[in-house]
Amino acid sequence: MLDKETFHPLNYIKKEEYSGSMDGMRYMLGRVQSGEEDVIKVTVWPEPLGLYHTPEQMQSMTEVPLTQEGVEQAADWINEQYETRKEYWLENLHKPWTEA
Repeated sequence: MLDKETFHPLNYIKKEEYSGSMDGMRYMLGRVQSGEEDVIKVTVWPEPLGLYHTPEQMQSMTEVPLTQEGVEQAADWINEQYETRKEYWLENLHKPWTEA
């Protein structure tokens, strides 16, 4: 689970994509344009493949404000995605990429 007290990638996200994983679930946060404002696009997907090699139907996404509060919302959403689909993520934890 992501700890909002120590999860502070906002300055990084403003320049680069930020990615990580936890027990079979991978996630990425990146700055994108939504209308006329910048937001953080948050994506989760199952291991073993990287985001750009994972079929879109296996990805879940949301957008949050490009602020520290938005980062906290992103952490909450990622944690919720992990908890509500924990068995799914764990099934993919040690899956070889050749089986994906």
